[in-house]
Amino acid sequence: MAFKITKAVIPAAGLGTRFLPATKAMPKEMLPVVDKPAIQYVVEEAVAAGLHDVLMIAGRNKTPLENHFDRVGELEAILEEKGDFEKLAKVNFATDLADVHYVRQGAPLGLGHAVLRAKMHVGNEPFAVLLGDDIIDERDVLLTRMLEEQTSRNATIVALLEVDPSLVHLYGVATVEPTESDDVVRITGLVEKPSREDAPSNYAIIGRYVLQPEVFEVLENTAPGKGGEIQLTDALETLAKDPSIAGGVYGVVFRGRRYDTGDRLDYIKAVVQIAVDRPDLGPDLRAWLKTYAASLD
Repeated sequence: MAFKITKAVIPAAGLGTRFLPATKAMPKEMLPVVDKPAIQYVVEEAVAAGLHDVLMIAGRNKTPLENHFDRVGELEAILEEKGDFEKLAKVNFATDLADVHYVRQGAPLGLGHAVLRAKMHVGNEPFAVLLGDDIIDERDVLLTRMLEEQTSRNATIVALLEVDPSLVHLYGVATVEPTESDDVVRITGLVEKPSREDAPSNYAIIGRYVLQPEVFEVLENTAPGKGGEIQLTDALETLAKDPSIAGGVYGVVFRGRRYDTGDRLDYIKAVVQIAVDRPDLGPDLRAWLKTYAASLD
């Protein structure tokens, strides 16, 4: 039976240790990418795809996430009194963006465990999972395409990116077979962070998933894997090996613009890449970057 997918799950319980000390008291998802926190880009992507019911899997230090998507009466009153309606609209936009719910992950037992914490909220219907480390450019379609494939195939859909073989150890990597669509492959196997020599391909899973509800039962029976954590990749491997469980697993191959905010250098690159395309910042920033780059030894 086909369901209209309305729910998005965003795991946001990580400690962000690669960004210490900035993340000592602030969630990594609240780090600004130009003038919006990274998490807002992700919620905006979910909403643009029609998913207005958003569940964040949070941790103990994530109160700022809740505050960001809540009303801030004092700030709103000050902006209104000043007549600064442009900034007021930006503040209210984040507040009214989606119906956002929160649940604590508790023990940090991995991405699979975080997704499992969404079971009571999601119920028995397909849902999307969006990771905050990957920002997908709003001009490039990915999640909407994945939702279309889920509806037509009644299967689990993951986003894939062809990466340089030297980088496969950073990702879950898929064994794939072609389908009738150029941008869709059937996944027959998955391995979490393989060595270059053991990788079955260079098709890497990036942080977008549309999952069948059967994934919850699989996760409940998935033993801790690499790093002693419950790996979502291991559960997807089970679904891929036995399509009778929930229709198998397919991958949508993404060839658009993706910004990785997962480590410090990639985060800086993401900020620059997004800023240079902004009409209000891009012209001056591009001119400065050319001058600055020319001055480097």
